[in-house]
Amino acid sequence: MLNWTLYKKGMKSNLLIIVIFMAILTLYTSVMVSMYNPTAMKTLNDFFNTMPQIMKMVGMTAGSTTLLGFLTTYLYGFIYLVFPLIFSILCANKLVAKYVDNTSMSSLVAAPVKRSTIIFTQIKVLLTGVFILIAYSTLLEIIISQATFPGDLDIPRLLILNLGLLALHMFLASICFIFSCVFSDTKNSIGWGAGIPALMFVLQMMANAGGNAANAKYFTAFTLFNPTEIVAWTPFYLWAIGILAFASIVIYFASVEIFVAKDLNI
Repeated sequence: MLNWTLYKKGMKSNLLIIVIFMAILTLYTSVMVSMYNPTAMKTLNDFFNTMPQIMKMVGMTAGSTTLLGFLTTYLYGFIYLVFPLIFSILCANKLVAKYVDNTSMSSLVAAPVKRSTIIFTQIKVLLTGVFILIAYSTLLEIIISQATFPGDLDIPRLLILNLGLLALHMFLASICFIFSCVFSDTKNSIGWGAGIPALMFVLQMMANAGGNAANAKYFTAFTLFNPTEIVAWTPFYLWAIGILAFASIVIYFASVEIFVAKDLNI
């Protein structure tokens, strides 16, 4: 169920924001790969030791000895989590709630197209954007690493790691999307769609810090994405990729049901 006209319109309207986030990811990825050398690693580890609690909160740990371990530590604890999430928040709100809020949805539902087709198309626009960002990040890591440190990057493990990253962002995007379907105004759509993932991220930061806040990990989906454990082929975290993907599919189908049954008042 896909309306190509609506899909192309959605992709065109989100093209600029996709390019902006690709540029941001390019900047951070190229800088971090270029910093992989013994001297820089010692400097970063020394920096970690000066404020270990803060570094742990954003998923960073000291002592990485491989290029993949280095990237896992300094990209997957914050950069690769936050920026694609911000894209999902903006895009999900734009694809449904904003249409309803500014009454543009009236032209869509008045067309000879089923509501289920409309909402499935918007889901595919969102997921295409998420996939582009994760796929671009993957290619970027491989190209820059191979150009700078030929043969040092464990590409198969990187691919599995980014498959997990994709599953996580599919799930986070589904949360943003369902609230865009629930609410008819952008204020509540962004408030809840951004608030829930942001809260989960804060809880994960608290859990990473350890101590009395360690149990916060049971209340956030970020716990199911542990880069270090994934690249170590830990069975639970490989299964967790499937759990995130399945949960996101369930939420997307729930979003369709909510939108189809929704009283749009238009």
